[in-house]
Amino acid sequence: MASMQKRLQKELLVLQNDPPPAMTLNEKSVQNSITQWIVDMEGAPGTLYEGEKFQLLFKFSSRYPFDSPQVMFTGDNIPGHPHVYSNGHICLSILTEDWSPVLSVQSVCLSVISMLEKRKQRGGIMMIHVDATTMNLLAEDSPTEKMSTLIIQSLNFNF
Repeated sequence: MASMQKRLQKELLVLQNDPPPAMTLNEKSVQNSITQWIVDMEGAPGTLYEGEKFQLLFKFSSRYPFDSPQVMFTGDNIPGHPHVYSNGHICLSILTEDWSPVLSVQSVCLSVISMLEKRKQRGGIMMIHVDATTMNLLAEDSPTEKMSTLIIQSLNFNF
């Protein structure tokens, strides 16, 4: 247990002195226990989460750093993202099978930041334009092959 506490003290200092962009340690969260931290996070500029505020909860077991920390979004604002469950749990490989003791709280924070930025870069918002003719064709009971082709051609996807 002493090595776990020593490691957490070291990582705590790094997070306090050199936090990842738009992240700060909630100092009150570590006053009672070194094994549970809250990190405040702001959505990065230019992403879907710009201007939003989130909280990450880190829980460390007595086997840390050999076991990954449990990390989840907590509080009133949980980001809507394909890799974040509605209960705040994060689906990120470095928190499970790809965890290594050389990773740190800092690297987990950077991975979460990256994960939330990818959503904007990769998918963005899909806009679908359907004109009135297409809507009329869709309303028919059994569109012919020609109508199906027109429907497909009239869809305008912007990524």
